[in-house]
Amino acid sequence: MLDVRRMQVLRAVVTSGSVTAAAANLGYTPSAVSQQIAALEKEAGIELLERFGRGVRPTAAGRLLTEHAAVIGRQVAEAETALADLRAGRTGRIAVRYFATAGADLVAPALARFRAEHPGVRVDLRIADGAPDEEADLTLVVRPRDGGGDASRAGLRLVHLVDDPYRAVLPKGHPLADRRTTLDLGALAGEPWVGSERPGPCLDAVLEACAAAGFTPDVAVECEEYAAAQGFVAAGLGVALIPLLGLGGHHPHVVVRRLRGPEPVRSIHAAVRESSLALPAVRGLLTALREERPPGSRPVRTGKGP
Repeated sequence: MLDVRRMQVLRAVVTSGSVTAAAANLGYTPSAVSQQIAALEKEAGIELLERFGRGVRPTAAGRLLTEHAAVIGRQVAEAETALADLRAGRTGRIAVRYFATAGADLVAPALARFRAEHPGVRVDLRIADGAPDEEADLTLVVRPRDGGGDASRAGLRLVHLVDDPYRAVLPKGHPLADRRTTLDLGALAGEPWVGSERPGPCLDAVLEACAAAGFTPDVAVECEEYAAAQGFVAAGLGVALIPLLGLGGHHPHVVVRRLRGPEPVRSIHAAVRESSLALPAVRGLLTALREERPPGSRPVRTGKGP
């Protein structure tokens, strides 16, 4: 295989017209340049230079390799420029995965801000099921406040973004709907429930809060879509707990109330590949997500960032 560095030495000799001049330009000794050319000729299996007057000139093979060396030199320079742009966060591609209810009020405004600050970076944004995607640089997930689970996975760091509190959704005309805007969670203990969460960290947050309030929900209707859950509640089939980011437009026949004692909260994190944290663009997007404040969500108090 041809040594690319030796090809650049050959190019310097051909361009300057002599070994001595090339050595001066490269900062080598003439002997070192001659040795590099000899090694390259051995690799090529053909003579590359011939004496011409007081200097040297390329053979046909020497001209061929010199032309290729020029192309390689330009490509290396372009690669260095591209790498510098990537290191500076001016270019690149970031793969991001998110779950549906985080899209409108968290991901969309954060991404708009990021694109204004990093117009040359392409963001590959796709919806996912809430599990960390090993092919993505950053995946939005719901996890316990302390991280848990994925925090110990090699090559992955969990960064807490925002706390998304749950709200009680009641049918209009329900006795509790006429009370003040904040309800005790325990007041829903005897009600039939519309289960709006599938098994996982979101449901865990609801069940843990209910356990702290001293009861287990009596689920009369199982439903895994927040919009459909509002429809079941509006029809009088039960009450539901839905996270603020999942409420979207309220159904006209439901009322929404805050909760306390305790207030169920799901914690939204970014699962970021450790290797991706070295990229300024990824850090910039992470900052945009951390600083975005969806209406009604709880800001995260942080110390030093990742």
